[in-house]
Amino acid sequence: MFAAVGLTRVFGRGAGRVLALEGVDLTVRRGERLGVVGESGSGKSTLIRLLAALDTPTAGSVSFEGQPVTGRPERELGFLRRRVQIVFQDPRASLDPRMKVRRIITEPLRSPMIRAELGDLDPDARVRELMEAVGLDYADADRYPHEFSGGQRQRIAIARALAPKPHVLIADEPVSALDVSVRAQVLNLLDDLVDRFGLTMIFVSHDLRVVRHVCSRAIVMRQGRIVESAPTASLFSDPQTDYTRALLAAIPAFRGA
Repeated sequence: MFAAVGLTRVFGRGAGRVLALEGVDLTVRRGERLGVVGESGSGKSTLIRLLAALDTPTAGSVSFEGQPVTGRPERELGFLRRRVQIVFQDPRASLDPRMKVRRIITEPLRSPMIRAELGDLDPDARVRELMEAVGLDYADADRYPHEFSGGQRQRIAIARALAPKPHVLIADEPVSALDVSVRAQVLNLLDDLVDRFGLTMIFVSHDLRVVRHVCSRAIVMRQGRIVESAPTASLFSDPQTDYTRALLAAIPAFRGA
């Protein structure tokens, strides 16, 4: 599905040069639940921005479903824009406070590129379907984001991401900004929706416990490189690098597999 070869991203020049990603090779298979783990500054967010063509690599290439992504103009990326959607960390920042929920969920469907991909689609029926799917009342579709709790706002963000019927859902630290009491609810919702809609998921987190809950495979990133890649169960039971062992040791009360 996704194939990345030699991905490198450098920011700045001269003494201010920052190497955010260096020589990353990665394959994401259809139907996979891939966790991307690492500390702040490890390159996680840079990686997903390159996969989703929200940024351009300094070197290397990305392809999606056999089609090249890197180097293509935006007008030729309609196939990617519909099929890859992102849920961001903080719904307060990612949801437009001036829009009602109905408009927020249907916003992706207004893109000419996405409309060309989907054909005829009843926006109101889609809003109803998705609000019910994420556990919200359709009667609330004409309310504004500030009228909802943090967990409910993230559910709205998830519904918006699902609106154009994507093949891949990228979740970028989707529960880290939420109260502890609602994190498990949102994680269980994502777990159910990935199964229900047959999605591939790339789940970014600094918390290995969360990745263990929702992912089948994980890559561990450090200083812009992938230092370990393994099925999640193996990563916990038999970590291969000192860095992964240190991350596991930092989990409160972790006792291994």
